[in-house]
Amino acid sequence: YQRRVHGEPKNQNMKKTIIVALTLFSTFSAMSQSGLKKGDVAPTFTAKDISGKPIDLAKLLKKNKAVVLFFYRGQWCPYCNKYIHQLQDSLQMLTTKGAYIVGVTPETDENINKTIEKTHASFSLVHDNNYAIMKAYDVNYAMDTATVTKYKGFGIDLEKNNGNTDHILPVPATYVIDQSGKIIFVQFDKNYKRT
Repeated sequence: YQRRVHGEPKNQNMKKTIIVALTLFSTFSAMSQSGLKKGDVAPTFTAKDISGKPIDLAKLLKKNKAVVLFFYRGQWCPYCNKYIHQLQDSLQMLTTKGAYIVGVTPETDENINKTIEKTHASFSLVHDNNYAIMKAYDVNYAMDTATVTKYKGFGIDLEKNNGNTDHILPVPATYVIDQSGKIIFVQFDKNYKRT
């Protein structure tokens, strides 16, 4: 028998509360990152998305009016999932306006598929295996050992989720890049609650 709180088992509701608290705690680890600014030239990159499609920022900018590039932490992050779901809900409007959406994450392909299951994302999601894209946009940071241990205690295994022992995550950020390669909009907030 499990007591239900607002339709969820009590332990799931508690788990979400703990994840939110840990997410806020890890905000302090990200304080040194500042991200790129509006007006900066966006670093180009090439990668493959989860479906194997080549993603080349320079080519995407030639074919589309803009690219919406966003960084997310992983399928375990409720704020990231909410944001991705909102992007999916806006996908038709964004593509009608000529935008192409690319999400970048340190999580493995297996976990990207979990993100897709949770959010129904149908746009390109890229595993940034060596953090090259996150570093180019200055959104990467290393979590401290104490926070990694706390996350693990609540069932969030970053090593399993990301397939390495680096504990590197991005500050959630969104960049809108115009055809000239300039960043025309930035959402970069170290407080994950406002993602």
